[in-house]
Amino acid sequence: MYEVKSKSSQLVAPTPTTHTFARLGWCVRDGRINTNPATQNQATEELPEDSDRPDRQFWKERDRKALLSFVDKRVDESFEEHSSLPQHRAYRDRALVYLLALSGVRGAEIFNASEDERRNGLQWSDVDLENGTLEVLEKSRAYQHVPLPERVCTALERYRRIVEPPTAEMFVFPTEHAPSKYAAVRDQLENADEQLAANDVNKLIRDHGVVVPSISTAGARNLMQRLCEDAGLEINGEYLKPHGGRRGLGHELYSKGHAELAQTALRHSSIETTHQAYSDIQAKETAKRVDDVLDS
Repeated sequence: MYEVKSKSSQLVAPTPTTHTFARLGWCVRDGRINTNPATQNQATEELPEDSDRPDRQFWKERDRKALLSFVDKRVDESFEEHSSLPQHRAYRDRALVYLLALSGVRGAEIFNASEDERRNGLQWSDVDLENGTLEVLEKSRAYQHVPLPERVCTALERYRRIVEPPTAEMFVFPTEHAPSKYAAVRDQLENADEQLAANDVNKLIRDHGVVVPSISTAGARNLMQRLCEDAGLEINGEYLKPHGGRRGLGHELYSKGHAELAQTALRHSSIETTHQAYSDIQAKETAKRVDDVLDS
């Protein structure tokens, strides 16, 4: 936020504009920040009107299916004799994409959000595949269970069998960032430098159960961009962003007449929140019904 000068040339904080309130309020609802710093006791937040801007992207059904098919294919290719793609990474990426696409989870709930010390990433101890749920720290700062469709559970189960996490404290989606791996080894193993000189870092991680940090929210965005590029997917010059999977799921459920299911899947506190989030669909349906009445 910029600063302005008063007539006495002293720097003073500007009064937040309606647009500022709206922007920051949208960021709170979207899970990007926890509170609206521009909100004052005597003011009320207004809704943003520019809901069609790029950061409101949602995964369309055809793009979601194309990406899911691509990550399935990568897993199959990782078994080929001359494949350069490690199997654990192919399984990790597939589980990650399935989770984003089909569960309604937020990226900040499963990845390392560096700006929030309580959001270190999803651990295997948070995953209950028997009951088909994840326990996550919701944007309300309360822990909630995310329901997992069968296809997500299957992707996670097959991934877990590949990596065989030695402890439940291991992160489900560990980073592939080499400096972070080396730092974890040095922090958790004695005589780490001597062991690194004689062994591959990935072998030490596997053999000693070194807990590697989770991929970050920024790292997840970079991963999604690479996957979309490799899959030949381009969405208006962009890629399928992590949070777009949640919006896409809600959009599809709502547009097919399942508003209450969308509310449950997205864990909205009320059906009014769901209606508000997909008011564009309501408006389109209302316009169609008006046309039908006028043309009858």
